[in-house]
Amino acid sequence: MRVGAFLLSAQFPGQDHGEALERTLSAATAAERAGLDAVWLAEHHFVPYGVCPDAATLAAMLLGRTRRIGVGTAVSVLSTRHPVALGEQAALLHLTSGGRFTLGVGRGGPWIDLAVFGSGLEAYEQGFPERLDLLLRWLRGARVGAAGPQFAFPEVAVVPRAAEPGRRADLAGWLGLEGAVIPRQRQDEAAPARSGPPVVVACTSPGGVRTAAERGLPMLLGMHSGDEDKREMLAAYRAAWRAAGRGEEQLARVEREHVAAGVAQVDDRAGAARASLLRAMPDFFAHGLGAHRTVDGRERSMRDPRAYTELLCDLHAVGTPRQCADRLLATAERTGIRRFALLAEGSGDTAATLHNLDRLGAEVLPQPP
Repeated sequence: MRVGAFLLSAQFPGQDHGEALERTLSAATAAERAGLDAVWLAEHHFVPYGVCPDAATLAAMLLGRTRRIGVGTAVSVLSTRHPVALGEQAALLHLTSGGRFTLGVGRGGPWIDLAVFGSGLEAYEQGFPERLDLLLRWLRGARVGAAGPQFAFPEVAVVPRAAEPGRRADLAGWLGLEGAVIPRQRQDEAAPARSGPPVVVACTSPGGVRTAAERGLPMLLGMHSGDEDKREMLAAYRAAWRAAGRGEEQLARVEREHVAAGVAQVDDRAGAARASLLRAMPDFFAHGLGAHRTVDGRERSMRDPRAYTELLCDLHAVGTPRQCADRLLATAERTGIRRFALLAEGSGDTAATLHNLDRLGAEVLPQPP
């Protein structure tokens, strides 16, 4: 299994924006020290639920501060971004980080963001497939133009190009031996083709699952999904994959890349781990999720904050190290999902978050099955 940290940059009541962002920076470096696989960065606008408005920008900073760990967006919201601009960012991060960047994308929600950034409600309700296709063409091509209802522009060169064919090796130049005679077979060796950054798609509905499967992209599943929900979405994904005429061998490869978001809170006693989250998260949910505004004034319902926190404790890795490991293993066995992005900042406290990450790496991941 590959276990990473999901970092919301959450502003808990009584905290300022800088404190929330500093906790994210500290947590990312702590996750690398703890041996985690990746950190996943959320993106939100105008709400304290998450105070990072551009996950790709924050990813750039964290890629510069770390050396090994993967950094992904969970997610960059395509409904309010130009796909080419996001593609340029993703290519830049991919090429300058040695391939440590993963681009997670989603359509977001029907929020006021759509009015502020001018994309409108249609971008959210119908526009996601066109935006995703343009983004993928940009990440995989050399020249791209567009003639769709949302984007129309003449063909332009993709710079920097994230996916490039192999280049001939200039061995003499690489060795600093200008003018040296190098055997022809060595000179003509080509580097392998370079692929672009991995892309994952946040899926919360049958339409999103179908969109991801038809394009051969792995899914990112949300924290609210239990194992049975995940199984149903995976079954729908396989059905859509096969209906699109895609092969079984590629399906097996892509299914290894699905990511499940969750929660992790480690303590010596299960009750103490649960209590840490129940002290902080209900007020955070009420404070953060309650701040969302719809773009068109439509009515929206919000989960009961305490009941939602209880649900997350029941579904995810909350408890002793052994209980946390067993919970992750159970989800992997029931669903086949092997990658996790776990919210570790649920206590709302920076020192406690770093300690939680340390325990996740030192005491949970090494547990035998």
